[in-house]
Amino acid sequence: MTTTADRAGPRTARSRPASFLRPGAVLVAAGAALTVLAVRDPLTPGHYPTCPFLSLTGLACPGCGSMRALYHLTQGDVAAMWAYNPLAVLAVVLLAGIWVAWVVRLVRGRERTRVAPAWLLLTFAAGVLAYGVARNVPVLTPFLGPLGVG
Repeated sequence: MTTTADRAGPRTARSRPASFLRPGAVLVAAGAALTVLAVRDPLTPGHYPTCPFLSLTGLACPGCGSMRALYHLTQGDVAAMWAYNPLAVLAVVLLAGIWVAWVVRLVRGRERTRVAPAWLLLTFAAGVLAYGVARNVPVLTPFLGPLGVG
């Protein structure tokens, strides 16, 4: 007679290598996107569409300049990356940390035990919104606004 524990063993052993497919796919997708940006320069007009929010309002959204910032990441120029979108620099660091924590959790064989609390997600959203407003304040634009906008 087999128990639930007996059935869980082989399934866990089979699913463990498969569990690395998702972070691997994320890594491949991020690498492919960065490769496209490295090859097809967003600083050259006509390669990518203009931000719809910028086109409609003339204001920089929180994401404006992110593509150019990521292009400069592929070139190893973090200062230029910061000049185009400081939030993109912080987002890359945060997302890389989340990805590493994900892989470490899988290597250790731990299940995800919790999700981000609502207050954290709301605080993050409020921070992005505040950043979007602040980068359109003329006094702050040299520090927060993307180069070439305005």
